[in-house]
Amino acid sequence: MQTVTINTLNALKEKGTKFPVITAYDASFSRLVEHAGIEVVLVGDSLGNVIQGHSSTVPVSMDDMIYHVQAVCRGNNKSLIIADLPFMAYATEEQTMENAALLMQAGAHMVKLEGGAWLEESVLMLSERGIPVCGHLGLTPQSVNKFGGYKVQGRTSEAAEQMIQDALLLEQAGIDILVLECVPTPLASKIARELDIPVIGIGAGPDTDAQVLVIYDILGLSPHQPKFAKNFLQDTGNIESALKTYADEVRSGAFPTTEHGFKS
Repeated sequence: MQTVTINTLNALKEKGTKFPVITAYDASFSRLVEHAGIEVVLVGDSLGNVIQGHSSTVPVSMDDMIYHVQAVCRGNNKSLIIADLPFMAYATEEQTMENAALLMQAGAHMVKLEGGAWLEESVLMLSERGIPVCGHLGLTPQSVNKFGGYKVQGRTSEAAEQMIQDALLLEQAGIDILVLECVPTPLASKIARELDIPVIGIGAGPDTDAQVLVIYDILGLSPHQPKFAKNFLQDTGNIESALKTYADEVRSGAFPTTEHGFKS
């Protein structure tokens, strides 16, 4: 695999070629992800759940994110690495700039923020200053307490239309990639068609430009397997084969299937 950049992902979108994305939190897994030829690594604040044992991502700090970004970068020289800005690390534009800079200096190639139209000015500011941005709509885990749990988003016509408008606004503001999490398949398909940038799905059906899963779900290590995930280790027998199979199935369209998505 050659070194992956934003241009690489845009070219894949233009050709209609799907690509895999996976979370990683340390150098060892990150090295295996690179060897499996997976284009994008997300250093997610989901580390709060799978590494730290919390019930949500809310307790994750900037120090936690910087530590794990540095570890992941030491194990991977070719994948594009996206890092989450954690809870309340981008509540103001000043915070956003300072904390995004810290993640980039730790080795990330792009930062990810959860939210819609309220992020417009922050996205503009980051983009103008050379910091690539990944947006995140749908089920945004940092807002779990506001949502009242981990629930599918965008099921009403009003909520769906708002998500479409948020996606278009964020694209215009300068995001380079968009993640859609736990969104009905028809809505995710429509957003992916309307945006020129790559759209990554997780629990968003088979029609997005890419798929992302938590590495612990792929390996069957999570105590509760989400509906949208699949244990690739049980059929392959070793971690590297599981990662390669995941990547192959995303590219071929074999994963996800309709059973991994949600209806409106």
